[in-house]
Amino acid sequence: MEFAAAVTTHTDPSEATREIARGLEMEPGDGGIDLLVVFFSRHHAQQIEKLATTLRGALRPAAFIGCMGEGVIGGEHEYEERPALTAMGARLPGVRLESAFLAPRDMTRPARELEPLLPTAVRDGSSRLLLLLGDPYSSSVEAALETFTTLSPKMPVAGGMASGARGPGETILMIDDRVEREGAVALAFSGSIEVDTVVSQGCRPFGPTLTVTGSRENLIQELDGRPPLEMIEEIVEALPSRDRNLLRNGLFVGRSIRTGPEELGRGGFLIRGVMGIDRQTGAMAVADAIEVEERIRFHLRDARTAREDFELLLTPQTVFGVPRGGLLFSCNARGRRLYDEPDGDLRLIRAVLGEFPLAGFFCAGEIGPVGGRNFLHGHTASLALFR
Repeated sequence: MEFAAAVTTHTDPSEATREIARGLEMEPGDGGIDLLVVFFSRHHAQQIEKLATTLRGALRPAAFIGCMGEGVIGGEHEYEERPALTAMGARLPGVRLESAFLAPRDMTRPARELEPLLPTAVRDGSSRLLLLLGDPYSSSVEAALETFTTLSPKMPVAGGMASGARGPGETILMIDDRVEREGAVALAFSGSIEVDTVVSQGCRPFGPTLTVTGSRENLIQELDGRPPLEMIEEIVEALPSRDRNLLRNGLFVGRSIRTGPEELGRGGFLIRGVMGIDRQTGAMAVADAIEVEERIRFHLRDARTAREDFELLLTPQTVFGVPRGGLLFSCNARGRRLYDEPDGDLRLIRAVLGEFPLAGFFCAGEIGPVGGRNFLHGHTASLALFR
């Protein structure tokens, strides 16, 4: 099993292809490779068909998948708001790769209708990973993830929503010899490969765990029998001044993903943003549907918390040695917007896990498992590690 990664800042398709081929140490026409994953900035959008054709012709991948991103990640850098293309190639003996394109209407189909459109490994439960890239304007990824869970409960799904488009119809997704501008593309890995996933939501809990005693869709009306605003003011008042200041970055709610009575800490919640609070009723709107009897806990986020959370989750992976390769899906709100310096997530990965081929992009929503279930996230780093 062999992985290699490369990055180029050339925007000319021929020059970009030559630099990627050199970086992957796979000469054009050198027998082809099993897998090519490509992420590119919107500066390539005008010539994407030519670029995709040139890359496929030079490297002859058996499976090809990729998308556009507001920024891309490769080598030693995160390329934000500037021209770049990053690629990871692999030769994978004993590994089966199966691709699929899902039109927008497919993603909301019931399981019995969606199943025939999916790779065999998803249907028979043998997939070690489903790599999923979607268009944020047209694809119902959350509905599809629920269906994937029904069909293959233990299968991890990792990936992200393409970014960099200025509106519907401008997203670019690639799968094999197709270029699509809506829906989603997927690639299933099965056979002789191990995949670990690390999903860092970058938040820290504060205050007690609370029970939702009144809700309607995404509106929380009561927490432990009291208005949410009243609870928030009481909890925030008890915080140290530094943490109160961090709440200027936003207030987040963690939805419990466990069912036991134990106190829930970091990693026990699915993080969702607070969209607003009604000062008259004290009700709180959250970026997700919330049910009565759910347990929640308030969370805050800053650069230090994000680093601590990611490092905490990466450290157990050192037991398994340096990965063969990796794919990183990082939120558009991370990078310089979060860390105030370049290459924040990438440098941390290198520091904890060492040097290995890695490619990725900045997403408009990240996909990855938390607590054994696959979710669409925001403000998150989702990392797939191949072994």
